[in-house]
Amino acid sequence: MSDPNPDLDPYDFLKITHNPDGSLTRHRPLPSVPATPELATESQLALSKDIKLNTVFVRLFRPVSPPKTATGKLPVILHFHGGGFILFSATSYPFNHACSVISAQSPALVITVEYRLAPEHRLPTAYDDAMEAVLWVRDQALGITGADEWLTELADFSKVYLLGSSSGANISYNVCLRALDLDLNPIKIVGLILNQPFFSGVERTESELRLVNDHIVPLKVNDLMWSLSLPEGSDRDHEYCNPLRDLNESRIEKIRRLPKCLVRGYAGDPMVDRQMEFAKMLEAHGVHVIKKFDHEGYHGVEIFDQQKAQVFYDDVKAFILTSNDTKSTL
Repeated sequence: MSDPNPDLDPYDFLKITHNPDGSLTRHRPLPSVPATPELATESQLALSKDIKLNTVFVRLFRPVSPPKTATGKLPVILHFHGGGFILFSATSYPFNHACSVISAQSPALVITVEYRLAPEHRLPTAYDDAMEAVLWVRDQALGITGADEWLTELADFSKVYLLGSSSGANISYNVCLRALDLDLNPIKIVGLILNQPFFSGVERTESELRLVNDHIVPLKVNDLMWSLSLPEGSDRDHEYCNPLRDLNESRIEKIRRLPKCLVRGYAGDPMVDRQMEFAKMLEAHGVHVIKKFDHEGYHGVEIFDQQKAQVFYDDVKAFILTSNDTKSTL
């Protein structure tokens, strides 16, 4: 395929510089916001605080006034932010705001993970960091790493969800596959919420070609993100990047054991074809999948469009409410 846009410099598009030592200088990070463990304004949706783990830290959100439930407990959502594995932070404003809203509206305890970024820390580092957070939640439930008072008071550890957008959805999927090998008792991962999952492959899809010069993730930018994220020497058909490629029997057996999944996407996203094929693959292996593909929208639209963001929050809430009914649909 000839270069459709020879003037596009993906480094300039992303406002990054690749340094001689292999690191990135990120020239335009999203604004970061501090945790708010105390009520500061009447309009505040959730309280939040940062907790240091061994390698990374997490930010924990709880509703300001937790609603009364039959058990007095709330589900736990582990959240992983987007950014193509190379950009942004759990403390970046759009993700911090989304976690606050989801915590208040679902309602739920939301734990967002500050995983390490590539290329300084190539995959599978982000998966390793995410798994550290999963195991920390398990240890909190067991009471062997101390007991955070918010989790002790409010967490229903039998209802844990993994939620991510873009590369965060990729992390949620791959980490859940890993978790199937571990004893997570007493916590139980009961659902995956995969919003616009970030996948690619060597062979181009129709949506990638149709949206080759997309204003959010043009194809050259997508390729650059993967080249900076994947293990050295890997191509885009690596299992981290292309889950439809070279599925061996042991991996298929794991996929069959995945919990209920919500897969969301938009027709204006260059990755939408891959996301739809991914959802079909899960269904083909017996996973209960709820598919929500909108004819209007683009990659990361919830950051820019509050109506689309609210639909996303509503989908998360509905998915959690119906998580015990395997025949339910949104």
